[in-house]
Amino acid sequence: MTLEVFLDDTPGELRAVVERNGRAEHILMERAEDPAQTRLGARSVARVRQAAPGLKGVFLDLGAGLEAFMPVKGGESPPVGAKVVVEISAETREDKAPVARRLGPGEGEPRLLAAGPTLMERLARLAPGVEPVTGREAIEAGLRAIEAARTPATGPGVRIHVERTRAMITVDVDLNAHDMGRARPRDETNRLALREAARLIGLNRWGGLVAIDLIGAGHDGKAIESAARAAFAAAFAGGSVDPASIQYGPVNRFGVLMLSVPWSRTPLEEVLYADPAGRVPRPGQAAREAVRALRLALLSDTGRARVTLRAGTEVAALAAPWVAELGPRAHLKADDAMPRTDAVIETD
Repeated sequence: MTLEVFLDDTPGELRAVVERNGRAEHILMERAEDPAQTRLGARSVARVRQAAPGLKGVFLDLGAGLEAFMPVKGGESPPVGAKVVVEISAETREDKAPVARRLGPGEGEPRLLAAGPTLMERLARLAPGVEPVTGREAIEAGLRAIEAARTPATGPGVRIHVERTRAMITVDVDLNAHDMGRARPRDETNRLALREAARLIGLNRWGGLVAIDLIGAGHDGKAIESAARAAFAAAFAGGSVDPASIQYGPVNRFGVLMLSVPWSRTPLEEVLYADPAGRVPRPGQAAREAVRALRLALLSDTGRARVTLRAGTEVAALAAPWVAELGPRAHLKADDAMPRTDAVIETD
């Protein structure tokens, strides 16, 4: 087993990738402007703002205009105005507020008590003792990981599609008609599919109900569950989801395994895109990726005296302070005629 870590410290965003045997398993991102109160593991004093009995919880005021949802058990709901100490157990996703769990009573105004683990602290848990690779290779590893997250996985004679809807995650295991000569026995192929499904779900930071449509029917349910537990334990080890918290159902008569993965982090596609379906980047993320492309060009051709990032006015304005951090060889040009999220690299 080969474990590699890549650390891309491009201005605007710290990004890390963990690869096992050449395949991306984790991608971590950290930005200075992300609210510390809503990051996973952050602890705060919060005020109960509104009761939500229909949702079996309450909405909290974390301070600084931020809020969270706290589930409560029957009869244990604190009154509006009460102060509680909470920890963020799941970051925001879609139109949902972050989820917090109650640690105890609180005092004083809503405020942050302790930030959640930093990217470097999380990386140390995922790959203890592994020295990160930096520079151009780290940038390229990050780009590969993002592409891998949205690409079906393949194996000898098989293709594994993992997709997320608002309701659930579906995993479809297909035998590849053009590669049938390399296909493995059914049970071995299903074990491979479980490992790849676990890897892609973790890489995309997804949670919720998962349906895995295995090859064939009449499976040994205990053997499939054991293989699934091993696959998810390996893929999630050291990460933000405890493998022991994943719930497994039986394999049904149609050959579908059901399981439930707790939500923890904001899904990768929501971090990257304003419109995940159309892969339309947020202006801030477009600026970060443009600066990353500029830094990659600078590292790839160290002899060139000047490399210019030309971008639309909105992206250029956001990128300007980060470009300045790249040194005298990096230049920026705003172009009113370019689409708002487009950017190109120009060399003189």
